[in-house]
Amino acid sequence: MKNKGQKLDRRQFLSQAALGMASCGVLSLTGNSLIRKTTQRQHEKATTEIIYRRLGKTGIHLPIVNMGVMNAFDGALIKKSFEIGVRHFDTAAYYQNGKNEQMLGAAIKELGVRDKVIIATKVYIPHKQRNMTPQQAKTFFIKTLNQSLKRLQTDYVDILYSHSVDSIDYLNNPGVLEALRELKEQQKVRFVGFSTHKNMTALIKDAVNRSFYDVILTAYNYALHNDKDLVTSLKRAAVKGIGLIAMKTQCAQYWYRQYIPESMHKFYQGKIIHTAVLKWALRNDFITTAIPGYTTFQQMEEDFSVTRDLEYTAEEKEFLKDRNVSYSLGYCTQCHRCVATCPYKVDIPTLMRIHLYATCYSNFYQARHTLDNIPSERNLHVCMSCGTCGASCVNHIDIPERINELKTIYG
Repeated sequence: MKNKGQKLDRRQFLSQAALGMASCGVLSLTGNSLIRKTTQRQHEKATTEIIYRRLGKTGIHLPIVNMGVMNAFDGALIKKSFEIGVRHFDTAAYYQNGKNEQMLGAAIKELGVRDKVIIATKVYIPHKQRNMTPQQAKTFFIKTLNQSLKRLQTDYVDILYSHSVDSIDYLNNPGVLEALRELKEQQKVRFVGFSTHKNMTALIKDAVNRSFYDVILTAYNYALHNDKDLVTSLKRAAVKGIGLIAMKTQCAQYWYRQYIPESMHKFYQGKIIHTAVLKWALRNDFITTAIPGYTTFQQMEEDFSVTRDLEYTAEEKEFLKDRNVSYSLGYCTQCHRCVATCPYKVDIPTLMRIHLYATCYSNFYQARHTLDNIPSERNLHVCMSCGTCGASCVNHIDIPERINELKTIYG
């Protein structure tokens, strides 16, 4: 395999070089004034350079904002993203039934920059099939990854995730672990990880203790700002050398305002919500990078604009100080406490995620695929025969309204 996506920290290099020159007497002719001028120039450059961070012990250095490709359909967006500085692209085998990987692979090949980018993909075993034997799971993983490589037009991926992990048992499925280990040995995969939307704290703690996974892709955003256990587990993972990548950083995005009370609409005016919540996530330096799922050039520019400066503007500070903001973001934290309020124990958290895919991302393939993998006894089908939804959310999400909208879409 070739050298893949590594980057020197230019600011560290310049700083060390200046100090080295001083210690060797090279700067002695002009004294401290040259050192001050060099430091000043470095500071000025620091405000315009893209901020990079190291992805745990992998040795990979990445810009703090990259691209979640899942909802994108235009290869030109991939190319423009690379042009402005994006170096990590995240996809999955089943996104758009493989077409997402095909689009990404074609764009990267046309650009001729495979050795300059970090590509991550995922293998997803549907929940209904997770009772397969370890050998079947291993075969599934290896076959899926080989198909992904063909679609991506590459002989390796930099990161392979076990996707949508929500239980300790599945996290440590022996067939999955064996497949990941074997693919690493075959150099088809450089680093292995898992992605998770729920039960995140327990999963991250277990991963830290077992020391198998190199990278974790986890939901992390301002709506979770009071989850101290999650933050503690993430910090421990970072100290352990596990690379942390954040998804769902922009919660439900500004177009979600139609699903929140009118009194909260002010929080969705302009682009402040984009940059404020993205900066909030990235100011936690245990997060290496975020992969917002932008689908337009405007969204791309807004998201990537934070990569040179994570200081809040006055407007962003005011936005984040408002106590109502965390309630108005419309994001389901997947805490599962709502399930107890439903007499039929419907899988409401997954239905809320489906609602996000369908109404916020307009990704109906992802929504349908996720819906079909909920066991029938806990699916939307149960809600169809329920007259009035009495489920409630501790974070003020209007569950009955979203359930009704899902009924309209899939009824």
